Amino acid sequence: MVLGTSSGAGKSLMNAALCRVLRRHGEQPLPFKGQNMSNNAWVDRNGGEMAYSQAMQAWAAGLEPCCAMNPVLLKPRGDSTSEVIHAGRSVGIARAEHYYRDWFRPGWQAIRNSLQTLQKQWPEGRLVLEGAGSPVEVNLQRRDLTNLRLAQYLRARCILVADIERGGVFAQIIGTLALLRPVERPLIKGILINRFRGRRELFDEGRSWLEQQTGIPVLGVMPWLNELFPPEDSLDLLERKPNRGRCDLEIAVLRLPSLSNFSDLDPLEAESTVQLRWVEPGQNLGRPDAVILPGSKQTLGDLQAIRNSDLEQQLKTYIHRGGSILAICGGMQLLGQSLTDPDKLEGGHAEGPWNGLGLLEIATRFGGDKTLQQRRLEACWPTASTITGFELHHGTTVAGSNLQPISTDTKLGWWKNTGSGGHIAGTYLHGLLENGPWRRHWINLLRSSKQLPPLSTDRPHHGEHRDQLINRLADAFEQHVNIRPLLH
Repeated sequence: MVLGTSSGAGKSLMNAALCRVLRRHGEQPLPFKGQNMSNNAWVDRNGGEMAYSQAMQAWAAGLEPCCAMNPVLLKPRGDSTSEVIHAGRSVGIARAEHYYRDWFRPGWQAIRNSLQTLQKQWPEGRLVLEGAGSPVEVNLQRRDLTNLRLAQYLRARCILVADIERGGVFAQIIGTLALLRPVERPLIKGILINRFRGRRELFDEGRSWLEQQTGIPVLGVMPWLNELFPPEDSLDLLERKPNRGRCDLEIAVLRLPSLSNFSDLDPLEAESTVQLRWVEPGQNLGRPDAVILPGSKQTLGDLQAIRNSDLEQQLKTYIHRGGSILAICGGMQLLGQSLTDPDKLEGGHAEGPWNGLGLLEIATRFGGDKTLQQRRLEACWPTASTITGFELHHGTTVAGSNLQPISTDTKLGWWKNTGSGGHIAGTYLHGLLENGPWRRHWINLLRSSKQLPPLSTDRPHHGEHRDQLINRLADAFEQHVNIRPLLH
């Protein structure tokens, strides 16, 4: 089990690295996080919803992601409530103050059931568990579903990861160990220092001190890797500082309060000619080459955030001056003319209809069962090509007759030219930008408006790039971390 001294210590990536290393050594690792809190989701082949970080760990393990790897997913709604997902299906809404009272027992049962599912399907597999946050939040320890309760239940050998980049690494480790109960302390079999900058020998004295003080071996010191790995949550997203010089294109991405599925943007961050700039309500949109509106967990709440700032007028002025917009899922719904929410699912306080931004002639009505499915179909715009991805949304959207479909599924997304030199496009397909030829044709539309030469459109699926990143992460892990003491 990979535990961390705090959120953001690097548990998800260290788990992915461990999965890839074990796979290289002939084992079948089985990634598992009992409970995750994230709006960055993935849909498996059976239409089950799970956290994107566990999907990435599954790919590192050479497996197709399945929701049994993340049996409890909490999707924050921004009002002290979260949607509760058990075994890939939405089962209700939980208030923070009542969560452990109402959801602890069914959550623990979902975790046990999913463990049985994985162990039955891969009886020779080795579980590689990921903790959540800190394992010693004293106000939560008694009812903690996914850290030491699970480690004790499975008799897991635990690695404690500490992020030296944040500072205070000795206090992080000593404090965490001091807050463990006597029955829990023996579970910690090794310490891993993460994100170390500079010459590793400069930490030799600190390493020796930690081992003397704790009696626990320091298994390794992972270096700072200058790579843009997929972020686990919005905190990681905010801390990303890509080291990139002048680029051909600048794309502004709206970072609204209920941002979700921001992993959709990873393929653009991998494009060396593109610079992403995150823009929050209240900040200046500027004159980017394109604007992207990502998904939203609370579409009407995010619409209000746009209205409470001058971002709505900035977007309309930007389009009038020839700008282009690409919107995904909730971002597309925001662009529409009207939104109706009879069940108050999306952060509104009344049914509506609510006026959208009016930039795309569509109308959305929320309600009914959540659409959860993987898709493979043909794109019509900006080029004819096969595209894959997944749908994850509430409600249905109807388009006006002046819009053109993006794909052969005429209900999945639409586009139009603006008349001022740009275009507006919206889609329900998450993962659209992972399709290399589609992404490059869209980028070339933007390049042509600046009289830049087109880029090659013969590009593989982004999954190949992601796999290369995981390999580089695993290479560093094998070089700097000794896990042999744990493999018995």
